[in-house]
Amino acid sequence: MKIERDVKLSKFSTFKIGGIAKYFVVVKEEKDVMEAISWARRRGKKIFVLGGGSNVLLPDRDYSGLVIKSEIKGIEIIGQNEEFSIVKSFSGEIWSKLVYFTINNNLYGSENLLHVPGTVGAAPVQNIGAYGAELKDVFYNLCAIEIKTGEKKYFNLKDCNFGYRSSFFKEGGKDKYFILWVEMKFKKNKEFNLSYGGVREKLDEKGIKDPEVKDVVDAIWDIRSSKIPNPAVLPNAGSFFKNPVVSQEFLNDLRKKFPEIKSFPDKNGFKIPTAWLIEKCGLKGYRQGDAGVFEKQALILVNHGRASQKDILNLSDLIRKKVFDKFSIDIEPEVSVIK
Repeated sequence: MKIERDVKLSKFSTFKIGGIAKYFVVVKEEKDVMEAISWARRRGKKIFVLGGGSNVLLPDRDYSGLVIKSEIKGIEIIGQNEEFSIVKSFSGEIWSKLVYFTINNNLYGSENLLHVPGTVGAAPVQNIGAYGAELKDVFYNLCAIEIKTGEKKYFNLKDCNFGYRSSFFKEGGKDKYFILWVEMKFKKNKEFNLSYGGVREKLDEKGIKDPEVKDVVDAIWDIRSSKIPNPAVLPNAGSFFKNPVVSQEFLNDLRKKFPEIKSFPDKNGFKIPTAWLIEKCGLKGYRQGDAGVFEKQALILVNHGRASQKDILNLSDLIRKKVFDKFSIDIEPEVSVIK
């Protein structure tokens, strides 16, 4: 284990934003994590665990504690029966590599989440989701190291308290754990989640009625690539805001003023696409200095060059105010903002 000094965090962020980490370490195995936690504890340093840097807005100020980045690798099938296989992946694996592993082993359930950026260890924190699927749909359990004590803790589905782009690790357990590995349960029989309209529409365009996994993956890639900019070209953190959930009564009132408003059912009411709300406020493609709203997808905020965290947050505040003033809806950030 090697502790580095004065490392630029911006190069580990898909937003290309972030100050200097006074201390920084890449961990490649479990003992490295234990050593890093012990090192920080002896010196009274705070710890921040960094995944793929793809769903986080890092601070402009320098971080005086220890940043731990996981590169602990390994994916394997650890159990199976006639219907399911349990796949274990360590936290430093890139999420899409895990998805390809399941596809290549004829396992189903993760294909809608292909190309979601980030690492496996970060996936439960956010309860990543895309195109009608979420991590919780395939989650089995995980092992995390409690930063305060250095002890291993095990979490099942209930323990994680998964919600819409949230979990125990993003709420009560925030900054308290290093996720070591995650186990997921995948189906052996071909079964796809085509509930997200765009996927089904894309397949229909191609005349595909009984899709194979390649067809679903191709459809999702077509949709993603048309709406989400490559962060290597135009820095961003993917969807910046959550889609708000409203009651039937509230939606009915909105439809009186905005008959064309879009919505789709949710277990807690109806979700309204935030991208539609922002676009109706005339902010699609809007730019405030180097902070901007992506011209092809209003849900994504982008860094046109030298935007800071403050610039992105100022733009976010403007968008939230405009949406609230027009629709009486308070939209919430999906991206984790580190202050």
